[in-house]
Amino acid sequence: MARHIELNPVSHLTIGTIGVPGQRTFYLQGSKGNNTITLIIEKHQAAMLSASFVSLLEELDRQYPQQGSGTHEVVLADLRLREPINALFRVGNIGLGYNDEIHRIVIVAYELVSEDEEPNMVSYWATRHQIELLIEHTRELVKAGRPICGNCGGPIDSEGHFCPKRNGFRF
Repeated sequence: MARHIELNPVSHLTIGTIGVPGQRTFYLQGSKGNNTITLIIEKHQAAMLSASFVSLLEELDRQYPQQGSGTHEVVLADLRLREPINALFRVGNIGLGYNDEIHRIVIVAYELVSEDEEPNMVSYWATRHQIELLIEHTRELVKAGRPICGNCGGPIDSEGHFCPKRNGFRF
């Protein structure tokens, strides 16, 4: 039977990495009090979350302008991962939602499982301000990866890069 862990509200929410570019592991982590839940995510999931947060906040500003981020509550802005980092599971799917009664955004992360299994899930409930802080932080993490080759678009490792488009001919 699948478990559903709900952190409502989170006192700490972050995306972080461990490792060097090209070998980093990305984590989604949230805490409520002393209960910290850490999940493994992919780099593209972190990038997609950041972009989705921007779209969601724009939509919320249109639909609920009076609940906007004009009045920031005091939030712990330490966006570092908290130790120990013991991932509960690797994330397969992520969903976003909003509850207009409690004015919180929910991130629902589903475990990566085979089709015949029921995934465990974790819900992180955050304020708009917490999400705003997380957007730029996540963008910076994603950009801090390996440089991209201008010819083929592939990542360049510290040891070098074999570019299939650099075969001695001009294009």
